[in-house]
Amino acid sequence: MAPPILEENEFHVFQKIIFKEAGIDLNDKKRLLVQSRLLKRMLFYKLNSYSDYLRLVQVNSIERTEMVNLITTNETYFFREIEHFEFIQKVILPNHPYKQKFRVWSAASSVGAEAYSTAMLVDSVMANADWEIYGTDINSEVIKKARIGLYPESWIDKIPSALRSKYCLKGKGSHQGKFLIDRSLIPNMKFEKGNLLEPNSNIGKFDLIFLRNVLIYFDDETKQKVVDNVIHQLNPGGYFFISHTENLNMINISQLEQVRTAMYRKKV
Repeated sequence: MAPPILEENEFHVFQKIIFKEAGIDLNDKKRLLVQSRLLKRMLFYKLNSYSDYLRLVQVNSIERTEMVNLITTNETYFFREIEHFEFIQKVILPNHPYKQKFRVWSAASSVGAEAYSTAMLVDSVMANADWEIYGTDINSEVIKKARIGLYPESWIDKIPSALRSKYCLKGKGSHQGKFLIDRSLIPNMKFEKGNLLEPNSNIGKFDLIFLRNVLIYFDDETKQKVVDNVIHQLNPGGYFFISHTENLNMINISQLEQVRTAMYRKKV
């Protein structure tokens, strides 16, 4: 039997639910992506149409979370956009007062590659200093993976060799073909589920915030709300990084000054 097809009217309902739950504005070209990502849930429940699945997610909050998890899974890898990490190493860390805790927020942390990349770098430069990396994501499944810190061996190639040898443990036995983040970093790491559409005042202030590869999924109004929520948690003089594939052209960023491409600093 042929797999069910996601009809246009069904897709429009999914668009509204995803926007309400995650603020993500799925354009009409994403219909096949949504269809393919939700297909395994259709097969799991032996459903005949996506309308049947829609009825399920509207009454079942656990399945609704699973749906959001499937839709919001995005590509990630270690030391993505290496210019950001070079700037951290050469500009930010040397000028940070060592007597103050250095706090970083990976605001769309996915499985933790961005957070652990930062942790390796910070620990190697500020080994005797106080630091903390905080990662959040709306996807509860990727947060679980981030907390474990176990990754495919193919991902290790992006990590600079000196950091690779110091912080990456080769998997053995059941973990063959994978590598584990060295446990020495874990006490300084924290990963929690978080929604960027909501205020996050309870997580404290940060010296550096990553908000990369997530703004492209929002419309301008939602983008403004997300950036305002995130910037509220940035210390004056702190740094704010977006992806090189994104821009802040259509929103108000009067609190920020651009220092380099995709790098901003909060005005003092």
